[in-house]
Amino acid sequence: MCKNKLKQLSEIKDFGRENCKLALLAGADTMDLLKGKWKVPILITLILFDKMKYNELLKTVEGIGTKMLLKELNELEVNHLISRSVSKTKPLSVSYQITGYGKHLERLIVEILNWGITHRKNVRLN
Repeated sequence: MCKNKLKQLSEIKDFGRENCKLALLAGADTMDLLKGKWKVPILITLILFDKMKYNELLKTVEGIGTKMLLKELNELEVNHLISRSVSKTKPLSVSYQITGYGKHLERLIVEILNWGITHRKNVRLN
């Protein structure tokens, strides 16, 4: 992994045409994993609160419905970004949390949040 952003950018620029295609595919894969209205808010919530029960997520991620939350959680779990645990209590309780693999997205999510905050301020000023 590169130690600074400039080195990362220069390495991508020096890829050449064939490697540029690979870089574009990797970027598209990342965007595909995060696309949609709800995946990033779900990830933000789990990053901030670590482990959450299904009903807590449903209340915290405002506006999402039960079917959509289940769909998005399943997709995030299939891609190993979150894990699901079922407690054997009565009634059953299902919890979700970011995996170690999913935590690699934390810096990206923070950057997206910071950019969004700055963007909202800039748009309001103009």
